[in-house]
Amino acid sequence: MSDFKYSFDNSACASCGGKCCTGESGYIFCSIAELQKICEFLKISFNEFTQKYVKKVGYNFSLIEKRYLDGYACIFFDTETKKCGIYDVRPNQCKTFPFWDIYKNEENFQELLQQCIGIKVDKKYS
Repeated sequence: MSDFKYSFDNSACASCGGKCCTGESGYIFCSIAELQKICEFLKISFNEFTQKYVKKVGYNFSLIEKRYLDGYACIFFDTETKKCGIYDVRPNQCKTFPFWDIYKNEENFQELLQQCIGIKVDKKYS
C-alpha cells in the first residue's frame, strides 16, 4: 500500500472492539460472488440470505446493519466477542480497510487516526 502514508498493524484489532464494524450508519457493499461465499459459509440458501441480511442500494448490494450502542453495527458483528462472525469470507470492502482512497484526504485521515488504533503513520509523515 505504498501510496498511503501509513501502515496497519492488524494485531491491534484484538483490543479495538470493532470500531470499523460499528458507529454511524453506512454501507457494507458486496458483490454477488461475495454474497454467495457468505451463503456457503453460513450454509443457507442465497434467497434466504439475501432476504434476511441484504439490502439493495441503487444497483449495488449492502449487508444490513443492526442497532448497537449509540449507532449501528454490521449484522455480522458479534457484539459479545467484538469480532466479525464471517471474518473468513468477509467482503472485500472489509478486507481492504483501512486502505481506502477516502483516507488519502487529510481531514478523513485524522478521523481514521481517532478511530483505528492499528494505524501506524510512516515516519516521514509524522
